Amino acid sequence: MNTEQTIGRAKQWLKAGFDEKTKKAVQQLIDENGTELSECFSQDLEFGTGGMRGIMGVGTNRINEYTLGMATQGLSNYIKKSFPDEAIRVAIAHDSRNNSLEYARKIAEIFAANGFEAYLFDSLRPTPELSFILRKYKCKSGVVITASHNPPEYNGYKVYWDDGGQLVPPHDKNVIDEVRKITSPLQVKTDYRSYNIIQLGKDADKMYWESIASVCSEQHDSELKVVFTPLHGTGVKAVPQVLQMLGYQHINVLEEQKIPDGNFPTVTSPNPEEAAALKLAIDRAKQLDYDIVLGTDPDADRVGIAVRGNDGDFVLFNGNQTAAILFNHMLSKWKNADMLDGNQFVCKTIVTSELMADIAKFYGVKSYDTLTGFKWIAELIRKKEGKEKFIVGGEESYGYLIDDFVRDKDAVISSVVICEAASEAKKKGKTLIDVLSEIYVNVGFYKERLVSITKKGLSGAADIKKMMDDLRSNTPMELAGLKAVTLNDYQSRESKNLLTGKITGIDLPKSNVIQLVLEDGSRFTARPSGTEPKIKFYFSVKGSMKQQNDLATTDKAAETKIDALIEALKLND
Repeated sequence: MNTEQTIGRAKQWLKAGFDEKTKKAVQQLIDENGTELSECFSQDLEFGTGGMRGIMGVGTNRINEYTLGMATQGLSNYIKKSFPDEAIRVAIAHDSRNNSLEYARKIAEIFAANGFEAYLFDSLRPTPELSFILRKYKCKSGVVITASHNPPEYNGYKVYWDDGGQLVPPHDKNVIDEVRKITSPLQVKTDYRSYNIIQLGKDADKMYWESIASVCSEQHDSELKVVFTPLHGTGVKAVPQVLQMLGYQHINVLEEQKIPDGNFPTVTSPNPEEAAALKLAIDRAKQLDYDIVLGTDPDADRVGIAVRGNDGDFVLFNGNQTAAILFNHMLSKWKNADMLDGNQFVCKTIVTSELMADIAKFYGVKSYDTLTGFKWIAELIRKKEGKEKFIVGGEESYGYLIDDFVRDKDAVISSVVICEAASEAKKKGKTLIDVLSEIYVNVGFYKERLVSITKKGLSGAADIKKMMDDLRSNTPMELAGLKAVTLNDYQSRESKNLLTGKITGIDLPKSNVIQLVLEDGSRFTARPSGTEPKIKFYFSVKGSMKQQNDLATTDKAAETKIDALIEALKLND
């Protein structure tokens, strides 16, 4: 889009329908006629399959009350088409990000203006609580204002459907079509009746907390000592409270990070996947001689942990290791309660470690794979409802779910069950490091690593496409001395045995993902990112451990094997 067209788009925001503060900011951008004008107005902020995420500010390519308002009107129109002649309820929640409260209120008003009952939380809440309350109050849809762990200048709009899960086909594409029809704020309904907005507070919290508590064992008189950080986000509204309900007495909520703050002043990134985000909490745990650190991201759907070892130092668990603890703990509980009868299942994403499937096999429980993204796990739970009971699911990116009363990853219930597993281990004189080692001895050792390569711009997109095309047309038959035995191409939905040539179908939606399985069970998966200019390579190698004190040597050998696979694929070039 040229400069003249961009200015023309910007001038539309100087007309009726926009507030004076916005008009003033837009006029300043026009007067300056610089890069920022182009960034804000040269295109529309894309409404994707899950909603929107972007930098806050004025303009068509920014998150603001007008772009969110138009998205909400489009969503409202689709809800009406989907549920004709029905009374419609919707739910709205928000996290601690700057402007989230104002955006949530505006969205509630638009829903109310469309004749819906809008259930709006009275203050910030964890994203999974929105999923819970949507199901509890039989809402048709819901919205969370959040940008997860993005930098402070970002915010976003995440949409849920009537089962409590994020949008999946056909609803995702259909909502996008309706949103695209809304081209002006003047199309957005704003004349609402206040009684159509119902405020949610302590009663909703109590139902959510009690549902989580019901999954756990009887109350703990636990000596487990926990440092918890919400990383300036919504976890502070639920994690300490549920732990206290269950009898945990030693919970230190990190003072420096417990106040919700959209500027996230104490961290470079409020992402529990990054070691730096948990540094302050680990330092506090060392100082207090505590057992475990929990850190939830700003909307409390993901959790990272660190565990004190026998030498007093803390070990950070990656997403696969924490998932293994949760899978093993829950399946062990069900087995010990004699509740496993063949009608239960667990699930994981295709880039998550096969360790979870092996744990399920160890307990005689069915395991399913889904595409990357927790919405697919929620969709599988919906499809299996009434036929098979979901126990636990997870993905390597620190998102987990236990039980099915929430239909999205849930850091609150995950934190509670992690503490339950750690508490039981401590009573036996063990840590979660010991428990993980026991899992490795019982079912096999796995080690994972993610290599992410950034390729920006049009040339970068072409490079990423070429890398994927090359893997399909020139599939390696051997890597680092290991034969390749299976090629899973999720784009063609075909699994090919490279030794026999036999092809079988993959019963998952199409996705631009390629996975190569090697003769020893190791594998690598290539997947372009859907939200960033990156291609991601997920490596997983398999080994065996005969006894727990073999962990260090087994881990070192696995690291060497991953290095060799990366070298064979020339990803270090």
